[in-house]
Amino acid sequence: MAETLKAMEPLRQSASLIVALVPMRHHSERVPGKNYRLLAGKPLYAHILESLLACPEIQQVVVDTDSPVIMEGIASHFAAVRILERPEHLRGGGISTNEILLHDVTEVPSRFYLQTHSTNPLLRRETISKAIGAFLDSFPTHDSLFTVTRLQKRLWDPAGRPINHDPNTLLRTQDLPPVYEENSCLYIFEGTDLVERRNRIGQRPLMFETEVLESLDIDEEIDLELADFLMRRQTRTE
Repeated sequence: MAETLKAMEPLRQSASLIVALVPMRHHSERVPGKNYRLLAGKPLYAHILESLLACPEIQQVVVDTDSPVIMEGIASHFAAVRILERPEHLRGGGISTNEILLHDVTEVPSRFYLQTHSTNPLLRRETISKAIGAFLDSFPTHDSLFTVTRLQKRLWDPAGRPINHDPNTLLRTQDLPPVYEENSCLYIFEGTDLVERRNRIGQRPLMFETEVLESLDIDEEIDLELADFLMRRQTRTE
C-alpha cells in the first residue's frame, strides 16, 4: 500500500482530474445477465456509459468487468471507454466493491474518481455534473460524496420501536424530519484516500440528494420493466 500511495502522491497536486469507474459483473443472481439485458432497445450498460461520456468534467470512463459479452459490446460501440478485465481473484460474488475499486485505481491513476453502476440507467448527465461540481466546490471540507434519497416516512425498528417519529404525535409524513437512504447511484472520492482507508466513503462525506425515479436501481425483474416503461415514455415525449 505504501508504494501505491507514493506513486499516486503527485496526483494530489494535479488539476481536478475525474475518472469514472463502472464495475460490471457477468452473472447476476436475481436478474440473470442484467448488465447486458436490453432496456429501451439498448444493453443496460449503454445508458450509464452514454451519460458519463456526455459529462465534460469526466476525463475517462473505465469499465471493470469479467463479462466477455460486455467487453465485446463496449469494444464495438464505445471506443472511448477503457476496459479493465477483472482479475480472477476479484470475481467472486462476495468480493467487496471497495476491493475492486482499489485494483482499478492502481491501473488508472487519477486524483479523483467517480464510481457508479450500470444498474442506474435513469441517472442523468446533468445530475452527474451537478454532483461533481458540488464535490469539487466543497473539497477538502468534504473528502468524498455519495448520493442519497430523502425519506419522509414513519420508520420502525425490528422490535416495533419508532425510529424517526413519535406515535403519540401524528405528524403528516411531509412534516417529519427527513432521513436519508444511501442509494448507491454515485460515489466520488480521492484515490489516495481510498487506498489509505480502503473505503470509497471518506471521514467527512457530502450527501448529495437525487430524485427518487432517477435513483431507480435494477435489482429485481420488476425494476427492469419499470425502467423500460419510463425510458420509452420519456422518448415519446421528447
